[in-house]
Amino acid sequence: MLRNTRLGYGWVAIALHWTIAVLIVGQWTLGKMMKSIADQRLSFDLIQWHKSFGLLILALAFFRLVWRLANPRPALPAETSGLERQAAGWTHRALYALMIVMPLTGWAIASTTVLEIPTLAFYLFIVPDLPLTRSDAAEALWASVHDVLGWVLLGLVLLHVLAALRHHFLLHDGVLVRMLGAGPPVNRE
Repeated sequence: MLRNTRLGYGWVAIALHWTIAVLIVGQWTLGKMMKSIADQRLSFDLIQWHKSFGLLILALAFFRLVWRLANPRPALPAETSGLERQAAGWTHRALYALMIVMPLTGWAIASTTVLEIPTLAFYLFIVPDLPLTRSDAAEALWASVHDVLGWVLLGLVLLHVLAALRHHFLLHDGVLVRMLGAGPPVNRE
């Protein structure tokens, strides 16, 4: 099943979820690693790959958002409290926002640096800069915003993972199982 149903996620949503999840974890790790590399050539390559995968996340996030708006979201279990429903909704909205804002702030860094190093998307083509003023101050500002949002994103991802594990191991309500493509939720009580 490609599309979502009221009981479970379709393969498109599942593929987008896990692809973006792996890319985000990889990006966070690469972002921290590339700052400590002494070899300038390797550092340049890692930065280009970081920018390339960031732009890929941006494109996939927009596609995922459109797909999400065009597909029903599987319902949470009936016993989910109102507070939990609100927390889940706000966490998902924040994750979607950060999947879009994080790459944009990275693009802003690349667009404001006085070094004027082009962004070579997967070494296939040059990505134009955003229409922002180049200055050390602008680059520092966007770098700070990008770094802070990276930590916020990491925190939200960890919260999301812990919530999924809670649903699976404590509540046994099948919420995690449906994002694994194993079918509709089954109550094991």
